[in-house]
Amino acid sequence: MRALQTAASGMMAQEMNVDVISHNIANMRTTGYKRYRAEFQDLLYENLRREGTLTSDAGTMVPTGVSIGSGVKTAATSRIMSQGTVSLTEKETDVAIRGEGFFQVNLPDGRTAYSRDGSFEIDANGTLVTVDGYEIAPGITLPDDTQQITINAEGTVQVTTGTSTTPLEIGQIELARFVNKHGLNAIGDNLYLETEASGAPITGTPASEGFGDLLQNHLEEANVNPVSEISDLIAAQRAYEMNARVITAADEMLSATSNLR
Repeated sequence: MRALQTAASGMMAQEMNVDVISHNIANMRTTGYKRYRAEFQDLLYENLRREGTLTSDAGTMVPTGVSIGSGVKTAATSRIMSQGTVSLTEKETDVAIRGEGFFQVNLPDGRTAYSRDGSFEIDANGTLVTVDGYEIAPGITLPDDTQQITINAEGTVQVTTGTSTTPLEIGQIELARFVNKHGLNAIGDNLYLETEASGAPITGTPASEGFGDLLQNHLEEANVNPVSEISDLIAAQRAYEMNARVITAADEMLSATSNLR
């Protein structure tokens, strides 16, 4: 019976949906995390009577055909790249992006990764790095006697050293953006890689045309809405239960048929 396979595809689709929702909920407190949404498509149809088929030599035709679908499939898990809430941390190396753009990160293998996570640290060499020790591109190194760090909205990094009160400019944070940022490849650790789908990165200074600005002492929170995720979880659970009921009903129908005498 076709209903068994069709309902099974629905159960598998909702299982995938729950997996995506659970991933979003698990990352509610992940800095710069962008939530995912599962998207589905219907499968192929068997056309028992196609629309528009001629029914007589006079040109009359079938206005509505007979088609039976074969279920559902997961088409994509789209990343929602909306702005997350910016929260105060009071840590001078924490930087949030308000608007478009990604921080550029130099990976140990020579590749450049991209991130919305601005929770930076300073390593033993005075270099601005991620929490995993990856250098921010372009590299910014602080003098040994740095007393205070200031990062303005345009990404200019200034420090005061020793007993001096005059700010010294030591570097410039640059951002990258993409024509299709949804096409970036997430590799974990709050990092993304360029793909053919995303296109090549377009770099520029914060607050310039097409780029967001920076906010020091702040971090961007995940754009996960707990209420929305729980609501979607309940809907997915109910859809799963309904598909399970279809399988039960189909099984009972097959059982009744096999018991006919």
